Amino acid sequence: MYGKSRTTLFLIEKLIVIVVFALCAAASVGIFVEAFIMSNDSRDMNNALIAAKNGAERFRASEDLSGTAEALGGRLNDAGRESAAVYYDEDWQAGGETGAAYVMRLSLVEGEPSYICRLSVERIDGNEILSFTIASRRE
Repeated sequence: MYGKSRTTLFLIEKLIVIVVFALCAAASVGIFVEAFIMSNDSRDMNNALIAAKNGAERFRASEDLSGTAEALGGRLNDAGRESAAVYYDEDWQAGGETGAAYVMRLSLVEGEPSYICRLSVERIDGNEILSFTIASRRE
């Protein structure tokens, strides 16, 4: 009888330890998933900032959207010469609209001179990563 009660107590202790480790593992998985998401968001923000800086400097140098779009591997939108788009894949390589994961949009600010442009970088689903207004050197 004495040996059996010790075995039962030992098994209960082991079950408690297993439950505690399972709870810790579940909490750790949640933390790792959140860290992974934050890491991806940070990577996207850094790459978007690099693309936006490149686009801003190209606009400042060329002083028009067509020259900027051509230099970046993008195109003017069909609506006219007031906006351009450059599409990027998952690795932030400029490419076509098919298979794109990100887009950088440049558009002239309505009511302002033609050397002022709004630049935005967003995911293809429309979630904006960053945006700002720039002016070419002509001002």
